[in-house]
Amino acid sequence: MSKPVRIGIIGAGGIVKSRHLPALLAMPEVEIVAVCNSSLESSRRFCSEHVPQAEPMEKWWELASRDDINVVWIGATPYMHSECSVYALKAGKHVFCQARMARSLGEAQLMWEASISNSELVAALCPPPQGMRGDRTMRRLLAEGVIGRVHQVRLNSLNGNWLDPIAPAHWRQRVEISGLQVLTFGIYVEVIQRWLGDITSVQADGAVITPVRDGYTVDVPDFLHVLCTFREGARGNLTFSGVASHPPQDAIEIYGSEGTLTYNFITDEIRLSKRGGDMQVIPIPADEVKEWTVERDFINAVLDPKAPRPKPDFLEGMKYMRVVQAAAEALESGELVRVAA
Repeated sequence: MSKPVRIGIIGAGGIVKSRHLPALLAMPEVEIVAVCNSSLESSRRFCSEHVPQAEPMEKWWELASRDDINVVWIGATPYMHSECSVYALKAGKHVFCQARMARSLGEAQLMWEASISNSELVAALCPPPQGMRGDRTMRRLLAEGVIGRVHQVRLNSLNGNWLDPIAPAHWRQRVEISGLQVLTFGIYVEVIQRWLGDITSVQADGAVITPVRDGYTVDVPDFLHVLCTFREGARGNLTFSGVASHPPQDAIEIYGSEGTLTYNFITDEIRLSKRGGDMQVIPIPADEVKEWTVERDFINAVLDPKAPRPKPDFLEGMKYMRVVQAAAEALESGELVRVAA
């Protein structure tokens, strides 16, 4: 290999173009060798516009089998994540997979098992940018008990992206593509479990506002309400919507016995108030700021087996997929569902 990290890309959509590719191309030790997009024509177009040295390919399994590739970068939608990841790991490739992890817990389980069976290979999921900048500060404040014992959590993530009733179904509204993933639910489960510990049970309610879009019957809810219990006893009220006009910014409010801690996921502003006091902005210390270094973190781990493995790995993905699965079952049954251990 002329370069130590030679990458094949499966699925070259918006986030690959805007975020991953520029960072990868900026690393001299990295080469993009091949690209397989939704069709051979789109693969050719992507290579021509962005990586003319790469070979456009039609079949993703042929890309993942190439001897001159040691990393498979999966930017495809969730319906391909499990099959592509498992195949690539068995073929001896390091795997970076775009979030959300998979369509179902069963598919995620296959990915996790493949990563365990090939533990010498780096297998990572793309982390959410939400809360990344202040993650260390939030975890520190909560660990220090600045608001005492947490007893109540409220999270809102609302937008109006699906308000237009005549718009065709987005791929995120197509269950065969997105599976059990609903709006930003899985993203925020990953974040809040890192801050507040595991969710152990859920109840869920939701609805489809526009059931038919351009002849397609939509099953993925347009909004979702989740009541959850955390292992340490706190209760959460999580609200998600794609049909909310003029919504507030995504934010979490964490209420404890000694005060309140909030995080605005759009501005990365942290606010804290002690019981009986006023809300104060808590600056994120420079040594705790976490910037987006996702691509560099992954490549470092591929180059150096002693380097930290990037997070989330497939085990952490399993943790939020268990909650996603439980919420889907609760939505279907109308009952409280325990999250699988």
